[in-house]
Amino acid sequence: MVEEREPQPGADIPKQLPILPLRNIVAFPFMLAPLVVEEGPEAQLVTDVAASHKTLGLVMLKNPEVENPGPDDLHEIGTAAWLHRMIRTPDHTRRLLVKGICRLRILRVVRTDPYLSADIERVDDLVVPDDELEEMKHTLLGHFRTIVDLSPVLPTELYIQALSMDSPSILADLVAANLSIDPQRRQSVLATIDVSTRLRMVTEFALREKQNLELQDKVQRETRGEIDESQRRYFLRQQLKQIRKELGEDDDGSQGMEELQKRIEEAGLPERALEAAQHELDRLRRMNPAAAEYTVARTYLDWLIDLPWSKASDDQLDVKGAQEILDEDHYDLHKVKERIVEYLAVRKLNPEMKGPILCFVGPPGVGKTSLGRSIARALGRKFHRVSLGGVRDEAEIRGHRRTYVGALPGRIIQGIRAAETNNPVFMLDEVDKLGTDFRGDPSAALLEVLDPEQNHAFSDHYIEVPFDLSRVLFITTANILNTIPPALLDRMEVLNLPGYTEEEKLLIAKQFLVPRQREANGLTSRQFRISDAALRVVIGDYTREAGLRNLEREIGTICRKTARKVAEGEEKPPAVSAERVRQFLGPPRFYSEVAKRASVPGVVCGLAYTPNGGEILFIEATRMPGKKSLTLTGQLGDVMQESAQAALSWVRSNAKKLGIDPSFYDSADLHLHVPSGQIPKDGPSAGVTMAAALVSLLTGRKAKPKVGMTGEITLRGQVLPIGGVKEKSLAARRAGLDTVILPQRNESDLEDLPEELRRDLEFILVDKVEEVIDAALVPAGRS
Repeated sequence: MVEEREPQPGADIPKQLPILPLRNIVAFPFMLAPLVVEEGPEAQLVTDVAASHKTLGLVMLKNPEVENPGPDDLHEIGTAAWLHRMIRTPDHTRRLLVKGICRLRILRVVRTDPYLSADIERVDDLVVPDDELEEMKHTLLGHFRTIVDLSPVLPTELYIQALSMDSPSILADLVAANLSIDPQRRQSVLATIDVSTRLRMVTEFALREKQNLELQDKVQRETRGEIDESQRRYFLRQQLKQIRKELGEDDDGSQGMEELQKRIEEAGLPERALEAAQHELDRLRRMNPAAAEYTVARTYLDWLIDLPWSKASDDQLDVKGAQEILDEDHYDLHKVKERIVEYLAVRKLNPEMKGPILCFVGPPGVGKTSLGRSIARALGRKFHRVSLGGVRDEAEIRGHRRTYVGALPGRIIQGIRAAETNNPVFMLDEVDKLGTDFRGDPSAALLEVLDPEQNHAFSDHYIEVPFDLSRVLFITTANILNTIPPALLDRMEVLNLPGYTEEEKLLIAKQFLVPRQREANGLTSRQFRISDAALRVVIGDYTREAGLRNLEREIGTICRKTARKVAEGEEKPPAVSAERVRQFLGPPRFYSEVAKRASVPGVVCGLAYTPNGGEILFIEATRMPGKKSLTLTGQLGDVMQESAQAALSWVRSNAKKLGIDPSFYDSADLHLHVPSGQIPKDGPSAGVTMAAALVSLLTGRKAKPKVGMTGEITLRGQVLPIGGVKEKSLAARRAGLDTVILPQRNESDLEDLPEELRRDLEFILVDKVEEVIDAALVPAGRS
């Protein structure tokens, strides 16, 4: 053990000192610091220092992981210290107690073996006395007092020691040595020579620690208060139980548990669900009602019991009666009605059959959703509808696991519970508008729901017990099929609901829309009458759509205007005529522009199928001097652009046969444009229309008036079949066309067209593009 008198403040120190590297430790002047040195060069260093002048340099390493530190591993600023005491322990380590003398700066390392020695210089504080320095000193003392009061490890005597410090420099070092800051920040304090700057730095560190300690103290006090309140409530409840027991009003929750037990027994749960319910009930019996988990468990048990595991509606298996109900609610839609009646017939012969998965596809307003309600009415089942438009979270279908706060079952289980039967008609609306993002793919979760081979054991993440969905009649609706994933589409039986003809709209308006709007607007049949001619004007001039929504809105407008006249005293307004329709609704919104737009070479009329039904599509072509380029505009998709390239290639390869100069493209640019450029367009069925537009432009032959066409083109001039024949034919009729050019292989689709369409339109079936040109364009030499 070594112990000698230490040098006094301001005493000289040697110009060369052995350097003891410190790992994650910073020694400050005038502070005592305990150190532990193990066997090795550092042990030799302290032994030599103890035997000589007792003074050494303490410098922190830049990287504490360095095994054999060199000159470059040391910080420039360190502390000269006096070896106050050294004790050798039985494990061959040396325990030191050193006291800082002053700051030092390493000038040059003069020796590295067996330990580091360096030329050093003393670094004195830079002090500029002013009032601000004293103010910062008092501020730091205030922060430090709070830190000592709140810290569980700092003794009160430490603040008394700081209070007795006259030197701002020593005060800053003392506070920095006792703050919970990392070694690098302590080193920055040690390396700051200007006392004012050092004091400001330490004050900032102290303020942060003070705020952290105050926050911790606040949290601890609030937590302690919550625990105390919980314990108080628990003891009060226990006392209340004892009082009720003494009064003979024992209510320890057993009555509630007995009620739950009774509900479980009456719910008709299957084996696995019964086990889960009984397990959860046993947990509830052992749980304190004040516990947060109690509510979670009780909610889960309520969901489990309330599900209609064994409750089912009795099907009305009257086939003729069902047909009458469907006919009463909806006009036409023969295929859909026939499929439902077939299901009823098979259900009557085989009560154990699984419910079909139907998908109604068609433009908006054709009655897909309302048809689902009629099916439920015809079957005598409950009806539940869920809109899937914009759903992006898989948990919307499968539910959340109970570990999440506010977890609930998915929409399927919620709908089954709301229907209160396990065999409702369940409509999944807008299935083509499901989304996908980081929360999962809802369409993938629907694969199990809409698969009759799997949905007999549908697993919801919240319920965690298989539920049988095989008796549910699932109906999905969509405007288009392209956006539905193939795996999901494969599980559904697709039934197309095309748009309505003018005659069908007239009959539907007379049978359904007019009576409904008349009643909704408070009119009687005596007060509101509308002629067939007026309805035809509304259908043709004000609503050009595949469905019926706008037609019903316009009829509602006419009803409101009539209601105003009745309210003003006109008891029996005259019947609404075609002329009065124009007075009520204003100028016509739609008119035929086919003849006008197709009156110049290069413009032809095509037919397209969109999510909103069939539409006519004008394609315009023009030529200008240029360098053999083809420009396509109108927001065309990739497939439609490829069709334009194929049409141009066919025209160029058959130029001589068509009476076109074969070199027409050598010094020219061609431009194909499809108006309504804000609407995206895609699909291959405009191929023949583009070819006809190019031929019309290059030969000067105008398109025949009132002719529309559709078909996919190949480089060899073949015309391939397309889809949506009925929708395109309806669009042609609405636009005033009288001739439609179709691919030969679509001939079988004509059988499904209404008789009035086949009567009013002439269908020309073609197999080659040459046939399209002959049928669509005026012969050469005729205007």
